[in-house]
Amino acid sequence: MLPASLGFTLPRLQGFYARENRFSGHIPPSITNALNLVVFEISSNSITGPIPTNWGSLPSLSWLNLGGNPLADNQQTDDLSFFDSLVNCSRLTGLNLHNTGLRGELPNSIANLSTTIELLFLHGNNLYGSIPRDIGKLVKMKSLSLHHNFLTGTIPVKIGELSELGYLDLGANKISGLIPTSICNMTKLVNLELHDNMLQGNIPSGLFDISTLEGLSLFSNRLNGVIPGQITGLPSQIFYLHLDDNLLTGTLPSSTGNLKQLVQLNVFNNKLIGDVPSALGDCVMLEGLSMAGNLFQGKIPSSFKSLKSLVFLDLSNNNMSGSIPNFFDGLHLIRFLNLSYNKLEGEVPTEGLFSNVSAFSVVGNLGLCGGIHILQLPACPVKKKNTFPMKLILILVLLPLGTLLGCLAIIFCRHRKSEQMTDVVQILQDQTYPRLSYQDLLLATNEFSPNNLIGVGRYSSVYRGVLQSPEYTVAVKVLSVEVRGANKSFLAECETLRNIRHRNLVKIITACSSTDYKGNDFKALVFEFMVNESLDNWLHPPSPSYLGTLRNLTLLQRLNISIDVALGIKYLHHHSHTSIVHCDIKPSNILLDDEFVAHVSDFGLARFSFANTSDINQTRTNSTGVRGTIGYVPPEYGMGGEISIEGDVYSYGILLLEMFSGKRPTCSSIVMENSNNLHDYVKMAVPQRVMDIVDPRILLDEENPDLPTNESYSRAVMQECLTLIFEVGILCSVEMPRERLDTSVALKQLHVARDKLLQHGQAVA
Repeated sequence: MLPASLGFTLPRLQGFYARENRFSGHIPPSITNALNLVVFEISSNSITGPIPTNWGSLPSLSWLNLGGNPLADNQQTDDLSFFDSLVNCSRLTGLNLHNTGLRGELPNSIANLSTTIELLFLHGNNLYGSIPRDIGKLVKMKSLSLHHNFLTGTIPVKIGELSELGYLDLGANKISGLIPTSICNMTKLVNLELHDNMLQGNIPSGLFDISTLEGLSLFSNRLNGVIPGQITGLPSQIFYLHLDDNLLTGTLPSSTGNLKQLVQLNVFNNKLIGDVPSALGDCVMLEGLSMAGNLFQGKIPSSFKSLKSLVFLDLSNNNMSGSIPNFFDGLHLIRFLNLSYNKLEGEVPTEGLFSNVSAFSVVGNLGLCGGIHILQLPACPVKKKNTFPMKLILILVLLPLGTLLGCLAIIFCRHRKSEQMTDVVQILQDQTYPRLSYQDLLLATNEFSPNNLIGVGRYSSVYRGVLQSPEYTVAVKVLSVEVRGANKSFLAECETLRNIRHRNLVKIITACSSTDYKGNDFKALVFEFMVNESLDNWLHPPSPSYLGTLRNLTLLQRLNISIDVALGIKYLHHHSHTSIVHCDIKPSNILLDDEFVAHVSDFGLARFSFANTSDINQTRTNSTGVRGTIGYVPPEYGMGGEISIEGDVYSYGILLLEMFSGKRPTCSSIVMENSNNLHDYVKMAVPQRVMDIVDPRILLDEENPDLPTNESYSRAVMQECLTLIFEVGILCSVEMPRERLDTSVALKQLHVARDKLLQHGQAVA
C-alpha cells in the first residue's frame, strides 16, 4: 500500500516509479502536494480509485501513468471528473489510463489538454459518448488509443489536424458514419486501427497514399464500394492489411502484388469478384492470406508456389475451379490450407500436407476424388493406357536397372549426410558435454508445452526447460526438421559452436540427435538459459505505450551491451580457431543474462571464412542469396558480393545506431526525416542534433532521481558520449566494406565513451 502521506513526506519529489509491483489501496491524495512532480508512474499494480481531482496543482507534471489498475469507483457512475483538473497541467506530454475499468462519458475537456501532449492511452475501459470535435487542437499528439470502449458518434473531421500522429487506434467501439478524408492528411501515420465499428461508405483512396503506413485494419465494419485502385500507392513496408468482414465489391487490385513486405492480407467475407490476382505471388513475405467468403473464380494461381513463408491460406467459400495444384507440398511452413466449398475437381494428393487431415480441408468440392481414406471421397477413375510390346520390353529391362541405380544413389547420399551429421553431433556429445535423450528434453519442457515456448523461428522453436539431475534451467532449440534448409542450418550451428568459447557468445550445453515417439527425426541444441531474454524485447516492447508498463535499459546498460557484442564479434572474426562470419547480427540474436551481460546467439547462418588460405571450401563464403535480415544486411550482399567479416561489422553498426536511437532500420519514420536509411538518418543529426534523435526513454531515465549517482549525467556529458557512440555506428555501417571500422577500433571508441560516463559519475559522487 502506498503511504497516504507520500506527498507530504516528500514535498520535493520529482519522479515516482512503482510500476509492475503488488501495491494495493488508493492513490494517495497527498501526491498533489509534491509541487515539483514530473513523473508519476504506478501502472500494473492493484491500486483502486477514486482518482484525485486536483492534478492541476502540479504545473510540472509531464507523464501520468495509472494504467493497468482497477480504478473504477463502484460508488460513482462517472469516474472521469478528474479530467478537468488535468487541463491545468501545461507540460503534460503523456497520459496512460488503459485497462483501468473507468466508466463515464468521454469528456470534451480532453480537447483542452495541454498542446504538449504526445501520448494518450484510454483503451480497455467503459467509456461512452463521442470523440470530442475539437480533438485536432492536440497538435503534437503522436499516439492516440481509444480502442475497446463503447464510443459512439462519428470520427470528427478535425482529427485530420493531428499531423504528428503516428498511431491511431479507435477499434472495437460503436463508431458510425464515414471515414473522414481528413485522416489522409496524417502524413506520419504508421498504424491505423478502425476495426470492429459500424463505419459505412467507401474507403478513402487517400489512405493508400500515406507513405509511412505499416498497418491498416478496417475489418468488421459496413464499408462498401471497391477497394481503391490506388492500393499501389501503399508503401512497400506495409506489414498487414485487414479489410475483411465488410461489404466491399469489385475485384482485388492486381497492384496488391507491389506490397513486397506484406505479411498478413485479409479480405474474407466481402463481395469481391473476378480471378485471384496472380500478382499476389510477388508478396513473398506473406504468412497469412485469407480470401474466403467472396465470389472469386478461376484457378488457384500457379504463382502461389512462390509464397514460401505462407503459414495459413484460406480460399474457401468461393467459386474457384480447376484442380488442386501440386506445389502446395513445397510450402513447408503452411499449417492449414482451406479450399472447402468451391468448384474444384480432380484428384486430391495424399502426400505431405495432404497426408494430415487436420492440416487441410477440401469439403464441399463435389468434383474431387481420391485423397487419404479418412476423406471418404470417391475413387478416381483409372485411365487406360495403350501398351506396346517395345514399351513393355523397355519397362521390364530398364525399370529394375533404374531402381537399382536409384537405390544405390540414395544409400550413398544418406550415408554421406548421416556421417556428416553424426560427426558434428558426436563432437557435442563427448565427455565435455552431458548426454541428453529425447525423453530427458521431453520431461524438461513439460512435453514441449506451449507454456514453455519462448521463441519461434523459421527453422526452429525454442523452449524453456528444467533439467532434473542436477536441476538446471536451459533453453532447448528444437529443429523443425520438415522445413527445407533446417538441417543445413543445424549443421552450421553445430559446426560453429564446437569451435567457439567466449564470455559474450551463447553457451552450448549439448546437442541431441534422436527420434521422437512417432519415429520422426528429432534434433535439438541445448543452451544456457538467458533470464533477461533478447535485446530486441527491451528495445522494442510489443506495445505503443513505451512509457507505460514496460522495462527500459539505461544509457550505461546499453553501452555495456554494445561493448559485449563487439567483443563477441571480435572473437569470432579474429580469435576463434577459424575466422567465423555470423551473417545475422541483430537485436533478437543478442541474449541478456541475469546481470545484463550480452551473448551473441543463433549461428544458423554462420560461415567459416578462408580468405587467407587456399582451403578447398573457400567457396562457402560466397553469397548464394541475401543472408541475414532486411535492414541489417550489408548492401554488397544484395548485389551478389561475398560474405565477409566486414558484412558483420555493417550489421553491428546498424545494431549500434538502433540501440541508441530506438528506431528499427526498417522504421518508416526514418523516411519521414528525408533519410534513405538509419545510417543516413543518424549521420544527418550528428553532432549538432544528437539529442533530438536519441531514444527518448534514455532521456526519461536520466531524469529519474532514483538512479545511482554513477548513472545520472549532465546533458553535456550525455551529448558528448552519444556523439562518440553514434559516430562508431556510422563508421561501421558505411557503404564501402573496406572503409568500415575494425571491431578493435570500434571497441576503443566505445570504451572512451564509457570511461567518460563512469568518470562523471565518480566525480558527482
